[in-house]
Amino acid sequence: MGGLSLKRRLWFALYGLLELGAGHRAVGTSTPELGRLLGTSQQTASRQLSELEVLGFVARSASFRGVEVRITEQGMEELRAVYLRLKALIDGRIGPLIVEGTVFSGFGEGAYYLSQRGYLDQFERRLGFSPCPGTLNLRLSSGEVVKRRELETYPPILIRGFRRRGRHFGDVRCYPVIISGEVEGAVILINRTHYDDSVLEVIAPVHLRTKLGLRDGSRIKLQFPLM
Repeated sequence: MGGLSLKRRLWFALYGLLELGAGHRAVGTSTPELGRLLGTSQQTASRQLSELEVLGFVARSASFRGVEVRITEQGMEELRAVYLRLKALIDGRIGPLIVEGTVFSGFGEGAYYLSQRGYLDQFERRLGFSPCPGTLNLRLSSGEVVKRRELETYPPILIRGFRRRGRHFGDVRCYPVIISGEVEGAVILINRTHYDDSVLEVIAPVHLRTKLGLRDGSRIKLQFPLM
């Protein structure tokens, strides 16, 4: 669970396009040129470009050179995720990040948001589970808030926002986690929330209070793998 969503061979194709300048503008190229840059055949470069387009990481249009390619914002997010992962490894951050928090009752917003089909479909596809309605809310001490900020340097699994009946539901950043050493779930960070940095919201495929015997005031440990 977790990690980068892009296959390594496709990541190198995306990186090659970034070197051509496609991260900032549409650039004219051809599959033979891309193949030479990547050290692959024209056929392989063409196939990889098609796969990146299907995934939504690049956009293509016809040009006098053959094709113009631009890396989409989704593709740039993937590249940033790889950059953050490499930085963590280079900086020697090779162990899991562990955060502890205290359970408290929230406002009940989580159940409403998680019930939205626009989110549920993406949770199932990108996280590999359908979350139990609602979130488990954890209050962090000042020392643990520092760890939460470190967490935000990890590459997230991004759940895209959407519009429904005239209302906008924003993007959600997800970080796979092991809860109390027993349950796989995810911490979610929502841009529009009533909570500050001292709170983490956790989702899981099971009701965590029941599964782990939790109540307000219980302390639990979250373990984030190096992603």
